[in-house]
This record gives sequence, C-alpha cells and structure tokens, in this order.
Amino acid sequence: MSKNITAKNLNVYYGDFLAVEGINVEIAKKSVTAFIGPSGCGKTTFLRTLNRMHEVLPGARVEGQLFLDDDDIYGPGVDPVTVRAMVGMVFQRPNPFPTMSIRENVLAGYKLNGARLSRSQADDVVEGALRGANLWNEVKDRLDKPGSGLSGGQQQRLCIARTVAVKPDVILMDEPCSALDPISTLAIEDLIAELKQEYTIVIVTHNMQQAARVSEKTAFFNIAGTGKPGKMIEYDDTSVIFNNPSNEQTERYVSGKFG
Repeated sequence: MSKNITAKNLNVYYGDFLAVEGINVEIAKKSVTAFIGPSGCGKTTFLRTLNRMHEVLPGARVEGQLFLDDDDIYGPGVDPVTVRAMVGMVFQRPNPFPTMSIRENVLAGYKLNGARLSRSQADDVVEGALRGANLWNEVKDRLDKPGSGLSGGQQQRLCIARTVAVKPDVILMDEPCSALDPISTLAIEDLIAELKQEYTIVIVTHNMQQAARVSEKTAFFNIAGTGKPGKMIEYDDTSVIFNNPSNEQTERYVSGKFG
C-alpha cells in the first residue's frame, strides 16, 4: 500500500535552532524521489521527519503538517511507533543486528511490534522479504547464520529485506550506497527500481549520477551559510533538475561548481 507524501509549511528544529525551513512538497506514491545538496543543508534532517525519527533527539521538534495520503502524521494523538511501522528506513551503513541470524533479522520488525507468527507464516515472510530484496538465492541455505557474516552489499540488502518484511507504505533511504562498492551499489539501484512498483521511495544521495539513474523527481536543498536553515531550493522532474534547472544555485551544484 504505497502512499503519497505531502509536506505543508514544515519547519524542523533542534531546540531553538531552525534547521530546515518552509518545506512544501508533494511526493507521488510508487515513485522514487531523490534529495540532493551539499552536506549540512537539511536533506537527512527532513528525511527523518518523514517517519518521526527526528524527534527521537532531545529538544528536536517539527512545526507544520506532513501527510501520508490524508493523514497528518504530526496530528494530535498520532503514535510515532505506528508511523515508523508505515514508513521504513534504510540507513547509510548496513546495520543488521549482529547477534541475530539472517532469519531473525528479517523478522525483527514483527518481534519489536509484539506480533506472533506461526512457523509457516514466519517462513513465508522471510522468503518473501529476501526475494523482495534480491537476496534469497544467496542466503537461503544459511538463514540461521549471523547477518553480520554477509558482505557489505548483502548486509544492506538484508536491511532492505528487514524493512519490506513489515510491509510499509514508504521506504526512506539515507545514502544507502555510500559505504558500498560499485557492484553492490548497482545491485541496490536495480532493487530500488523494482521496489518502486510497490512502495513510495525517498533517497538522500551525494551521488549525482545515482540520483539521475534512480529517481523520477529530485529536490535540491541548500543553505545560505553556517547557522542558517536549510531550504528546498528547487523540486522538479529529475531530467529538468539535471539538464535545465530554473534556479542558478541548482545549476551550479549539479554542474559541480560547488558542493
């Protein structure tokens, strides 16, 4: 069940510091949207507001509205844990739980949510998620071995399997390939192209070519200077952002003049 994401006048704070200002954006379901821009301009901070991870930090808060379809995830009475079940996150460095087997890693979300699965249900979830992450054929004979024993690229696909196992609506990816070699990166990019048929995907990347390859839409973030809030400068079809952006800052960034 993929969902649209809509941000309206979203401001993101760390204590009194306004980190990201005035985000208005509509992200279509079953699509890939890339966030690009120099370091420290608010890309990851905004990404973390999409599943209420931002507020885990002391003093961190969000003003404005953020909708999954018609539901404001920052509305009164909304449980952040429920939001995080609907909006999965894949982090920069592969982070399988080191003491858990491959199988246990895939099922970790169910365990955290207190869901009880029969053995056959669990088997189906494990196989379905690992197939969904293009990892099944590589690991099906060693499901009880530690997830930490896999290669870096396999570990990242295991983390994606863990995310898709709980059937979220949206998958967030924070530079999912930055720690990987080119072959593993290609495997993840191919996987993203498959996953978007079922999920809304938002990816933060510093790799311009990757943004151009995997996404339909791209948002360029920038910052006016140290201590100033990050802003979304331009948001358009990826081909427009890279070939014919309307903002000079975007043009300078994508052509490598700064950043």
